[in-house]
Order: sequence, then structure tokens, then C-alpha cells
Amino acid sequence: MFPIKDSIPSSGRAFVNWALIAINCGVFIYEFRLPPEALDAFIFQWGLIPRDLGLGVGGGEMAGALSETPTVVSSMFLHGGLGHLLGNMLFLWIFGDNVEDRLGHVAYAIFYILCGVAASSVQVFSNVDSPVPIVGASGAIGGVMGAYMISFPRARVLTVFIIFIFVRLIWIPAFFYLGLWFAIQLLSATASSGTPGGGVAFWAHVGGFGAGILLLFPLLRMGARRRARAR
Repeated sequence: MFPIKDSIPSSGRAFVNWALIAINCGVFIYEFRLPPEALDAFIFQWGLIPRDLGLGVGGGEMAGALSETPTVVSSMFLHGGLGHLLGNMLFLWIFGDNVEDRLGHVAYAIFYILCGVAASSVQVFSNVDSPVPIVGASGAIGGVMGAYMISFPRARVLTVFIIFIFVRLIWIPAFFYLGLWFAIQLLSATASSGTPGGGVAFWAHVGGFGAGILLLFPLLRMGARRRARAR
């Protein structure tokens, strides 16, 4: 079930969203050019490793948490493979421009980073002793999707359904599509809780989606007050 486009036209000036896509793609190209050993070192250096935060049993070392702080942001721009990157960028391309239209450029940039930080935090606390780096933009993009669902509930999403060899294009209400996406992430996160090792960071998706809904309204109010002062 892949989205192709939505029914809400954008202003055509989603500069921040374009920049985010470009940065993610640029970093991936850099990753792709690294030899395997250097790539592993790069991921472990700039990915967010929950265990290194020192929050688990016997942890609590402030120095460890502070040293990992930059990777909370840098990990949002790393991806584990081409499919990982393309899937994330597809969702960001479809939903991000409209959210940027509603929030404004600066507020959208702040919103995106805060959603990513919230998503990473939820994932970390789901398994504080994990030695596996958390990478990917999907937590922040989950926030974009949460804000989109609340902002444009009557929008529709053109979706590709693939069932074995059958392919169909169907327009689905955005509220249903994104609500179903969130339900799947929540069920998957619950089912995978306590599972050691890597895999999909479902709790980051859940945390990002929730953060997107919660952060939308304060940022909209801030924008309204800023415009009122300007007038």
C-alpha cells in the first residue's frame, strides 16, 4: 500500500522540505561511496546508540548522554539502504510540502527536528540497552504525517494496492490512510517490544507521529502571534 500523491495542492515553495530531501539523499550518496568497513564506522559514529546514553541498568553517566547528544540529530539523516531512503523520501515528498505550507518555513524546520528528537527518545526508552544504532528519517516523517492527518483530514491519498500480481490505484481519505498507518506501527511496536537486536524502529514511528500532533498547535499559535506582531 504505497502512496503516490495527495489531493491538496501546495504553494510550490516548500523550500525546507526540498532541502531536507536533498540533505538525506546527499548523505546517502556519501554513505554509498564508502567501503563496507568505513560505512560501519560512519554509522556507529553518527547513528544514535541507546546503550551509549548510559540510561540502562548501571548507567546514568551524564558524560555518555552528553557525548551522544549530536547523534540524536545526525541519525535522522542516515539510512540503512536505498529502499529505506526511497520509502522515507516518498512520504516526505507527498506530505511534507503541505505541512510546511501551513506552518511556514522556519516553524516547519523546527517542527521536523523536534519530531525527530521525540521519535528517537521514544525508541531509546523502548530499549535503553540496545547496542544497535538508530538511523533514518522515518520518526521525523512520522511527525509530518501526524500533523498532516490533523491539518488535512478531508484530503485524499492516491494509493497503489499490490495483491500478488494485481495492482490497483485507489483514492483513500487521508485520515483513514494515516490512521491505519499509525495503528500498524503501534501494533508492530507492541509486538516487537523486548526483542533484542535491530530491525525497524517502530516506536520511533509511534513517537514521531504523536509528537507531530502535539507540536502542531503550539507552532501554529506561535506563527499566528508572529504574523499579528508584524501587522
